[in-house]
Amino acid sequence: MSDTGDTPPSSQGHAPLIEHLVELRSRLMRAVIAILVIFLALYAFSNDIYQFVADPLMELLPEGSQMIATEVASPFLAPFKLTLVVAVFVAIPFVLHQAWAFVAPGLYDKEKALALPLLASSVLLFYLGAAFAYYVVFPLLFAFFTQTGPENVQVMTDINQYLNFVLKLFFAFGIAFEIPIATFLLILTGAASVKSLSAKRPYVILGCFVIGMLMTPPDVVSQSLLAVPMYLLYEVGLLFGRLVKRRSSDDEEAPDEA
Repeated sequence: MSDTGDTPPSSQGHAPLIEHLVELRSRLMRAVIAILVIFLALYAFSNDIYQFVADPLMELLPEGSQMIATEVASPFLAPFKLTLVVAVFVAIPFVLHQAWAFVAPGLYDKEKALALPLLASSVLLFYLGAAFAYYVVFPLLFAFFTQTGPENVQVMTDINQYLNFVLKLFFAFGIAFEIPIATFLLILTGAASVKSLSAKRPYVILGCFVIGMLMTPPDVVSQSLLAVPMYLLYEVGLLFGRLVKRRSSDDEEAPDEA
């Protein structure tokens, strides 16, 4: 068998299963400890963090309005829950680094060269999705909600219900911004071609609005604010997939020309 120079390092010696399990436990413990450390560092600012997340709604409420807590433990549990979620959110790069360190020894050089940029771009896109939700979607969405209600109804949102609402949107937009990565991988692995994915645009548009309907509150505004970026990101994934396929085909033709 010829040596292609593309052999994964793990082939030099297979570690016993128990060693892999011990390493996996070690990586998981490091990730959990990192989340715990970040949580403990942020806990003193838990109320400030909640206030920051609540600002898009509070700025649109009439002067003197405030949120309410309908459950006894909500004033403690809502900031606590949000701080824990933020700790996980901040620790994502380190957690993914631990996952990468665990699986990297078994990957080929070409896979390593591709996987690391994909992981980095996935984290960045998730953060961008959450930022888009906070700075663009929330002001538009809450302005719509607060201005369309009856005049004699005073908006007094429960802090726990509000937190569940915004976390759902953060998650939805974070996942939605991963569409370029998913599209790119489909093209790169050969599971789908640029031509076939381009031909499915009408179904993709419909699917984006269906997903927007399922993952956002039942109103046209929030559904559209999720569906439209999802479709645009799908087009971005097609663009990068087209560029990579074109480059790979040029590389294959180069030796023949030589």
